[in-house]
Amino acid sequence: MSWQIKVPSSTSNLGAGFDSIGLALDLYLELTVKPSEEWEFAAKSECLAGIPTGTDNLVYQIAEKVAVTYQMEDKLEPCYVEMKSDIPLARGLGSSATAIIAGIELADTVLHLNLSKDEKVQIATEIEGHPDNVAPSILGGCVIGHYDGKVTYTQVPIHGVTFVAMIPNFELKTEDSRSVLPTQFHFKESVQASSIANVTVASICLGDWHVLGEMMNKDRFHQPYRQSLIPKFDELRARLLHDAHGVFLSGAGPTMIAIVDHEKADEVVKQWRSEFPDYQWLPLNVENHGSVIQKA
Repeated sequence: MSWQIKVPSSTSNLGAGFDSIGLALDLYLELTVKPSEEWEFAAKSECLAGIPTGTDNLVYQIAEKVAVTYQMEDKLEPCYVEMKSDIPLARGLGSSATAIIAGIELADTVLHLNLSKDEKVQIATEIEGHPDNVAPSILGGCVIGHYDGKVTYTQVPIHGVTFVAMIPNFELKTEDSRSVLPTQFHFKESVQASSIANVTVASICLGDWHVLGEMMNKDRFHQPYRQSLIPKFDELRARLLHDAHGVFLSGAGPTMIAIVDHEKADEVVKQWRSEFPDYQWLPLNVENHGSVIQKA
């Protein structure tokens, strides 16, 4: 008997939604799992080449953490796990979050825990520290979340727009991207930043992509500080905004994402590829269903 675990990627920090707003995208980490004599992880995609093949693999480490939480570590029987992924690593598209979720799903299946979606979100957020990447990949759609030891969230299905990822040929580690952020805001600045975030949330819920794009340009939480780490950020954003509702840094970067109407996506992506051939361009749809487990 074998089974498959499929986890969608995610983008986060939508403009002013720092550490709190993310959405699932149709790039996936896929695991094919079957019982074995010992734990073994086999990379079946080029981007996963070199991953740990034994119990030092992150997916196993997360599964073991879940097993310990439920005092069932002695029942975590070994498996052979084939891993496929089309999610670029260290580009702000939730590759590490998908591994965390895959580990939770693996433990849930092997240990027969029958965890609810909410329980999986809680566990993943406790591990990750904030819900914006992990919650959408579990639940699907756009998730607006708050975490103070307990996760509270609202899930919003997204339709009608394409999220075009512009991926550069360099990595940007999250710790480097976080190091440029301010340690505090003055009260007046905080009020301005939170009002931008409030309108951001309202525009997402209403599907008002033009207003969302305006708010993304006004973000004060992270993008003004991180854009200095992205070569030609201002030039690229200005060009993309000719055809897009809005442009934002995906997660901690360096990927930039433009929000484009579905009917325009093919045309504008073709044009952007010709103008900026040094970047990888991926037109992505929102995955509104989240992670799934099924028999192989």
